[in-house]
Amino acid sequence: MPGTKVVFYRELDGAVPVLEWFGGLSAKAQDKCRIKIQRLAELGHELRRPEADLLREGIHELRIGLGHVNYRILYFFHGRVAAVLAHALTKEDRIPEAALHIALTRKTRFEREPARHTFEE
Repeated sequence: MPGTKVVFYRELDGAVPVLEWFGGLSAKAQDKCRIKIQRLAELGHELRRPEADLLREGIHELRIGLGHVNYRILYFFHGRVAAVLAHALTKEDRIPEAALHIALTRKTRFEREPARHTFEE
């Protein structure tokens, strides 16, 4: 099965919020997040719990645990592309509502103009 292309949401000013957040994480947290993003690229829609989960309205989460912190990377599928939209840190199993709202807003923008909101590494 061909892999899934993973891209990151880019604001109109060129900022890539998830990558900016990612750069501030510890090396160990970055490594664990990279592994999950690679798993998303390899498995796409087939990635399931405990590594990923569907939240609502097409928004999925990558689930990364390190110590007592749960890192969450929110994304959605746009055709054969997985677009990474937002992030969250939580000590609980629930995604903060504000992070989900940001992801839904960015999803709408991305769907309207994918080329303007795509950053590829």
